[in-house]
Amino acid sequence: MSKKKGRSIELFFVDGTPDGMVTAAIPFQWSGHVLVTQRTQLKEAISRPEAGRTGVYILVGDKDGRATAYIGETDELKKRLTQHASEKDWWDVAILITSGGEPLNKAHARYLEHRMLSDAREINKIALENGQGATASPLSEAARAHMEDFLENIYLVLPALRFDFLSEQTKDDSPAAPAPTKASAVYFTFEVPRHGVKARARWEDGKFIVEAGSLARGKWTSTAQHATYEELYGELVDQGVLQPQGSMRVFSRSYVFNSTSAAAAVVSGRPASGPKSWILEGTHQNYGDWEASQLRAVSEETNI
Repeated sequence: MSKKKGRSIELFFVDGTPDGMVTAAIPFQWSGHVLVTQRTQLKEAISRPEAGRTGVYILVGDKDGRATAYIGETDELKKRLTQHASEKDWWDVAILITSGGEPLNKAHARYLEHRMLSDAREINKIALENGQGATASPLSEAARAHMEDFLENIYLVLPALRFDFLSEQTKDDSPAAPAPTKASAVYFTFEVPRHGVKARARWEDGKFIVEAGSLARGKWTSTAQHATYEELYGELVDQGVLQPQGSMRVFSRSYVFNSTSAAAAVVSGRPASGPKSWILEGTHQNYGDWEASQLRAVSEETNI
């Protein structure tokens, strides 16, 4: 298996501040160009050269109390965004995706729109204002391959800009999965017998993954103020990752958590310390102690 290569993303703060317009590109590796603008700076954004190009765009905001997005394509971004500014009042941010090299054509843009909409619906992290699904353009085999590469880079850049609604965090652990569990994976368990909690997770390539079939509390039980973990619990319920099973909930798919504490909180239905809660499978050692032993080993190796 080939080793994954490092990638670099070039961010440029147009106004010199991270709160203003931002452009993103992958130097020497991708012809794509991403511009993120606040609605309050839309006049300046559509005055830029990239706004005159064919491309896809995403409008992001809050509608009826829910994070919402609209994904579209157009021959001329500035014309379409001007139209949306007069017709849609809920969005606050626009993401413009074009090509800085060989320009995208209408068929390319429609293909990207279709794929992004399909993925957003499947991942289900954000509400979509789009009505009927977009129709994919018929492209040649070579053009489809090129657009899939283009899309892969879009999905690399957007999370770096803190837009993760097109990032899949569930994992297919079925026998037919394209990326089976690695032999180097390290397993941990978290059990609270009196509440029926029984979960299994694995640490793999720096990711902490709670596995499908793990049992979690049937609802969020804490009254303590910890909105982040409570919101995450609710999001996983809405996404169908946590499915009802009697008085409990079961992970219908494996899920990649950003921290062991986030995983422990969702499983237990209340804030919990991940380093103390997760136990190395077959031992009494918790994750925190296991992690410390790994770090000591690195220090000892570098001191030899």
